[in-house]
Amino acid sequence: MATPDKTDSANRTLAENRRARAKFSFDDTLEVGIVLVGSEVKSIRAGKIELGDAWAHIASDGTLQLLNSYVAPYTYAKAFGHEPKRVRALLANREEISKLDKKVKAKGYTLVPLRVYLKNGRVKIEIGLAKGKDGADRREEIKSREADREARAAMSNRRHKG
Repeated sequence: MATPDKTDSANRTLAENRRARAKFSFDDTLEVGIVLVGSEVKSIRAGKIELGDAWAHIASDGTLQLLNSYVAPYTYAKAFGHEPKRVRALLANREEISKLDKKVKAKGYTLVPLRVYLKNGRVKIEIGLAKGKDGADRREEIKSREADREARAAMSNRRHKG
């Protein structure tokens, strides 16, 4: 009898911060683990996490923390529930944290969570080293996206006519 395969749950995206891609430009990304309680894991696996207003920072003791993320309460965990907007510790190597800390302090970057996903049954978060876009950057991005769309449409029309 074959053992059940975990490929369907491996690297499955549970939540994504789409708004961050519009507001920030990213120079680097980092995969980190997260410290959770049992009811949070159940709720996150059900996709009940919001990253829209979340951000990460390096605390004074050198640990990486996720702030302002919302994990909905798990309905079946009455006695052992969790606080929905608590500060959650993120797991990364000391060297990685110190590199991020130097960049955040020196160049004015911020740490933004991009997505939450499962990797081999564990909840992981992808954090981006981000710099805010101003209005001109956003307009330029929209113009290039429109130009690409028009070029694809023109190529598509040419193929169908020819």
